[in-house]
Amino acid sequence: MIMKRNYFYLIGLTVILSVLINFGIQALLSRGESKIYVESNDPNLVPANYLQREAVNQDITNSRETAITRTVRKVSPAVVGINVTEIREYRDPFFSFFDDPFFRDDPFFRRFFGDRTYKQEVHSLGSGFIISPDGYIVTNDHVAGNAKKIVVTLTNGERYDAEIVGSDPQSDICLLKINGKNLPYVVLGNSDDVIIGEWVIALGNPFGLFDINNKPTVTVGVVSSVNLTLQPVNNRYYRKMIQTDAPINGGNSGGPLVNSVGEVIGMNTLIYTGNSYSSGNIGIGFAIPINKIKKVIDELKRNSKIDRDFWTGLSIQNLDERIAKYYGLKSTKGVVVTQVQKGSPADKAKIEVGDIILEVEGEPINDENDIKSIFNEFRTGQTITIKLLHDDKIVERKMKLEKR
Repeated sequence: MIMKRNYFYLIGLTVILSVLINFGIQALLSRGESKIYVESNDPNLVPANYLQREAVNQDITNSRETAITRTVRKVSPAVVGINVTEIREYRDPFFSFFDDPFFRDDPFFRRFFGDRTYKQEVHSLGSGFIISPDGYIVTNDHVAGNAKKIVVTLTNGERYDAEIVGSDPQSDICLLKINGKNLPYVVLGNSDDVIIGEWVIALGNPFGLFDINNKPTVTVGVVSSVNLTLQPVNNRYYRKMIQTDAPINGGNSGGPLVNSVGEVIGMNTLIYTGNSYSSGNIGIGFAIPINKIKKVIDELKRNSKIDRDFWTGLSIQNLDERIAKYYGLKSTKGVVVTQVQKGSPADKAKIEVGDIILEVEGEPINDENDIKSIFNEFRTGQTITIKLLHDDKIVERKMKLEKR
């Protein structure tokens, strides 16, 4: 019995000693390993747990890095905030009743009440993007076209006074210049290659947020549609616009719309808010295509203005059902010529009263706005092709746009 107890005692003691020896060896090995790494000057030797931690961080970074983040990093430095001071003229609302010509043109009234208008300094903001290392900047005419003073803020916090090289109200495009060197600038893409459904990024200065941290705000969406012609706004004509659902808000005007490889394909310009009581974004924004912008800014660089000083000698009106029925037409698309001045370009092109204009330079004409918008694209001296209905026949006429 005693021998059996001694036997179990020896077994237990052996197990305990084995465990203690094993822990001691592990501790020695671990201490030696730490000592080797700590004392080594070899930069290629790092603790194994550090390598594991670095690998995990790298995986997280790689999973977050996308075409969008790369594009934002590439384009952001060339996006600018624009602060504008302009002088606007207002009419005293109390005298709005007397704006009727009966009162306005009356000498007695003007003698006693004068011209009841006043001027006020107004501050506004917008966005823009640098297109060259020497400081050319593109923005909207409605942002800076009438400015008395323009201050441009870069993402590094630098501020520059800007000058207007040229501005075109009809196309709503303005070219600015700041005195800088080796500035970051964007790559201009090809808006004719835009794909409906492709990812796009809108960068800009909504609500003046750029001034808080000198960084543009980024929103993401897709190209919803292309080649959209909108109704004129304040004598500005918007043709072949790019529609996007990337959120665009007040202050984004003039900022770039960029594709996923970092090319500017348009300039954020308009939003549709749904009704007069709403002013926020509801997913319908519009950008001027970059190919149009390229043409306009090239001309602004050369001449500081766009040469549309031509005339046609045409008077037109929309077709309605009554007129369409008179001409035996099934559609009211097109415009009817109501007057042709003698000796005018239209007269020389043998366009006559009663002709119905159906197309101009291959572009279908639905109404007066279409033809005005299309003619906005032409320049003095250009010869254009007009397709019209003349004596129940479809004919084409060539008309040269002569200087007014």
